[in-house]
Amino acid sequence: MIGHRNAPYEPLFRRHEKNPILTAADWPYSAHTVFNPGATLLQDGTTLLLCRVEDHRGHSHLSAARSANGLDGWVIDAEPTLSPAPDNYPEEIWGIEDPRITFLEELGKYAVVYTAFSKGGPCVALAMTEDFRQFERYGVIMQPDDKDAALLPRRIDGKFELIHRPANHTTAHIWVTSSPDLHNWGTHKLLLRARKGSWWDANKIGLSSPPIETARGWLMLYHGVRTTAAGSLYRLGVALLALEKPEQCLLRGDAWVFGPEAAYECHGDVDKVAFPCGYTVGADGDSIRLYYGAADTCIALATGSIAELLDWLDHHGSAEHCR
Repeated sequence: MIGHRNAPYEPLFRRHEKNPILTAADWPYSAHTVFNPGATLLQDGTTLLLCRVEDHRGHSHLSAARSANGLDGWVIDAEPTLSPAPDNYPEEIWGIEDPRITFLEELGKYAVVYTAFSKGGPCVALAMTEDFRQFERYGVIMQPDDKDAALLPRRIDGKFELIHRPANHTTAHIWVTSSPDLHNWGTHKLLLRARKGSWWDANKIGLSSPPIETARGWLMLYHGVRTTAAGSLYRLGVALLALEKPEQCLLRGDAWVFGPEAAYECHGDVDKVAFPCGYTVGADGDSIRLYYGAADTCIALATGSIAELLDWLDHHGSAEHCR
């Protein structure tokens, strides 16, 4: 378990030796920081990262980086791939952030769910694309304050399912909602509560990368935010959701499995942050490449195994923790 220096077992996620793999210095145009990328594998096997790029005003847009091996040789779009469009979508007036990508096979399109930074606070917006060149915006699908959202890749009981994180000033839990058409959303259900007290994920949690479908259920990586005397500390936990009832949590880990430890994660614009928004799964159906923002400053990579995460949950999680 990364972050537990005296852990009695091997880390579940292992950092790439060449981290960080992308920084603002790699960008073909002026950028302050790059972080929190969505990720997907294109039809030709290319890894695409849709990166949050913050400019020198403090506003963010999204920019695509492509790599044949998902490790290096990144080819970055010469201009922003998806920019805020506040004239037509006023909710994007202060930028767009933190994309999660899901390929919807039924539609043959990639769904990009992202945070729109409006005057009323963060809200969830959706855009569809076939090629990450042209996008069809659906606009706001979850009102402020809401973020950390992603779609499941297939319908359940005839409806699309969206996991998201509404919040108030003191607490934030993970919810799931459904839609027949990706425009109209309802049937909101509480999925996972932030714990209370001294837990690592007390008071505020949120979805990290989109859930991974396995034979046993949806494997969900989520972040917990612990407030300390030195500021907030963002770390990663694991839960397992029922395949046909994603609002039902089957197992929840009792500890975090990944947290800021390396220098590039502990020091930056926002210290002590490891924040994944995307992953790819290898041809073996088991190996994970987890792409994450480090200290809100750069992009890093960690590798893991679906089987190892499920085994860890069996030994270090319970249904009791779901409540």
